Amino acid sequence: MHSTPLLSIVIPAHGRPAILQRCLDHIREQTIADQIEVIVVNDAEKVNLNVGNLDVRVLDVPPCHQGVARNKGVEVARGKYVIFIGDDIFLAPHACEKHLGCHPERSEGPTAVLGFTTWDPALEITPVMHWLEKSGWQFGYPMIKQFSHQVIPTSIQHKFSYTSHISLPTEIAKKFPFREDVMLYGWEDVEWGWRLKEVGIPLFYEPDARAFHHHAMTMEESLERMETLGESAMEMERLVSKDSAAFQAAEIVPRGWKLFKYRIASMLPGMRGAHAKAFLTGLDAK
Repeated sequence: MHSTPLLSIVIPAHGRPAILQRCLDHIREQTIADQIEVIVVNDAEKVNLNVGNLDVRVLDVPPCHQGVARNKGVEVARGKYVIFIGDDIFLAPHACEKHLGCHPERSEGPTAVLGFTTWDPALEITPVMHWLEKSGWQFGYPMIKQFSHQVIPTSIQHKFSYTSHISLPTEIAKKFPFREDVMLYGWEDVEWGWRLKEVGIPLFYEPDARAFHHHAMTMEESLERMETLGESAMEMERLVSKDSAAFQAAEIVPRGWKLFKYRIASMLPGMRGAHAKAFLTGLDAK
């Protein structure tokens, strides 16, 4: 019988049992593993996992979007704090300890904490993976390096509410669930982060809470992802149009001068041009 945990880790899982097992193996190596519960929300075939002494619950649910899966995990979370990660995110041993160290008695009040994520060095890091990390289209950590161990400025914090590695008080996560009407990948974390920002929940960046993204990506896969991001940007704007005019002003769908710059960029050679063109193709598809 496990004691009441301090930290709940919620992991949406979909059909990658071998990678999920490695994700759990890394959690088992956490310095505070005895204070952690893991909630795997699985919308694929049932999985058999080696959990050892780790406190793990598997919720088998019908196929659903990641936001729905996260909400289901939070509903049953017992920890005072919750961390959202993906099933392909491998936490470094001190990651959870570092997250918890940022939460208690912050002068800003309840706070979300963003950890640092980079590609798993065990992978062959392709040129497009290097570009995605530097450009911000996968993880934009170079853009917030100056805010290490600080609260990220309110004006940009929603852009970095990466749900592949973020923590917050469970009571806040329950009060502000993810939208469940989103059907495409991308932007649901930005919209969620925007709502947190609107009610005054700051985002603190803790680069010492490290994680590794075990997801190899080819150029073709990256361009497909960019098209999806274009489609989902249009979908998200329609979904929130009645709820938040302010969120529309965040311009996840580029217009005017910003759209013109995308058009120009799409004609350039190389990574930037190809990805801008793919994103515009997704926009136009919707």
